[in-house]
Amino acid sequence: MTNRLASSLRKEEGLTAEEQEILTRLPEPGTLFSDEPEMESSQHYDQLRLLVESLERLWRDRQDFFIGANLSVYYSLSQLRKRPFRGPDFFVVKKVQRHPRRSWVVWEEDGRLPDIIIELLSDSTAAVDRTERKDVYARAFHTPEYFWFSPETLELAGFYLRGDNYEPIPPDGRGWLWSDVLDLYLGILEGQLRYFNADAELVLTPSEAADRLAAQLRALGVEPEA
Repeated sequence: MTNRLASSLRKEEGLTAEEQEILTRLPEPGTLFSDEPEMESSQHYDQLRLLVESLERLWRDRQDFFIGANLSVYYSLSQLRKRPFRGPDFFVVKKVQRHPRRSWVVWEEDGRLPDIIIELLSDSTAAVDRTERKDVYARAFHTPEYFWFSPETLELAGFYLRGDNYEPIPPDGRGWLWSDVLDLYLGILEGQLRYFNADAELVLTPSEAADRLAAQLRALGVEPEA
């Protein structure tokens, strides 16, 4: 266990003897695996993939962010021991090195926590996402922005942090919600949650961008290579 890990966790007041023992048995940095269940449905999986792929394409030239998809966030000893809730469906941490991780371990990342979280609601998680998780993300994570979206009912809501509580992000005339963290709108298009830039342009996935380029080439009389 690194000194940084011990120093970070000892900031929690009043560690018990049991917690002190946990400190000595934590895995080596980079070896703590995620502990998340499968997505609720193929519809949820497709939505998650869409959020990841389009943002990764938009930020393809950047190396200062991490996107977590259905990945555990480990942030405290009590959470490690009791596992009171699962990790977010989707989150972004900015100003960190862009490389793969098995999970997001706060004490291995200089105390960094998600800057934005998006939960995909389902029948089994919606009540917790709207209450318990929302409270944890505000009071423990201090995540600046929190959104939820239901791929089934198309319910969309967003919140920004004020103190230790979330306040609703007002939708614009299109029903879109602005994210200061992403510098993008989040809005519903054809039953899916999508990103739009400040000029209302859709943020494309790699396959959508390839299809658009192929169409432009054909319009010029050029047949794209297979």
